[in-house]
Amino acid sequence: MKKLRIAIQKSGRLNEESIKILKDCGISIDNGKDQLKASARNFPMEVFYLRNGDIPQYLKDGVVDIAVIGENILKEKGDNITVAEKLGFSKCRVSLAVPKTNIYTDIKDLEGKRIATSYPNTLRAYLSDKGVKAELHIINGSVEIAPNIGLADAICDIVSSGSTLFKNNLTEVEIMLRSEAVLAVSPSIEAEQKKILEDLRFRIKSVLVARKSKYILMNAPNDKLEDIIKILPGMRSPTVLPLAEEGWSSVHTVINKDKFWEVINELKKAGAEGILVCPIEKMVL
Repeated sequence: MKKLRIAIQKSGRLNEESIKILKDCGISIDNGKDQLKASARNFPMEVFYLRNGDIPQYLKDGVVDIAVIGENILKEKGDNITVAEKLGFSKCRVSLAVPKTNIYTDIKDLEGKRIATSYPNTLRAYLSDKGVKAELHIINGSVEIAPNIGLADAICDIVSSGSTLFKNNLTEVEIMLRSEAVLAVSPSIEAEQKKILEDLRFRIKSVLVARKSKYILMNAPNDKLEDIIKILPGMRSPTVLPLAEEGWSSVHTVINKDKFWEVINELKKAGAEGILVCPIEKMVL
């Protein structure tokens, strides 16, 4: 049986999260320190540890079948590569930034200016769409220093927290692209590997849904049960079980973690007591 070949970042911000999501999917990888290729012991998969910027070409060439990679890299280098799943981690944005001392009103202010970037293709497409012509200086790494040394009037780079921009007296003025880690698929993936990929996607979806959810249990007086159930945004309907104490029931359901505190406050006001919150490891829909 052929194995599904997956590329992940050799080191950096995507590496740990990529390994974690595979582990959460129940996939154990036998790899030692500094290995560039490893096998999973309980799933038909080979893992390739590659430089982030090289991964799109490996996908195009069919050296690997799938990869965990940032959308920003795919947009820059990944023509004709499809995205199977958005993974929800390593979120960032590709933005334009200018020195804080500059007066900036809109994108037209960059007409004829010098922009330093590691994302020339993304930047060219954005400027073309806005009808702006600028001079691009392509830099690999430390883009944010360019305005301070007189090399550029602005920069285009990835931004996560914005602290690097702040340290270099730059301010973000245009968000060109919002990015997160995705599961990308080679255009030349074969049928046998596609079947394995579908199994992997099933596992990943179960993990991602669980990460966004919380399982809650609470005690509810029966005379307030109807009002409490109306508050719950459960998957279908909550589970309601009678308690040993007459007039009370136990209510079980799943809620979205983003609405957690809002829902909990409403439940308390409606009369729910003894609310217990549990993490969910997997959720199969």
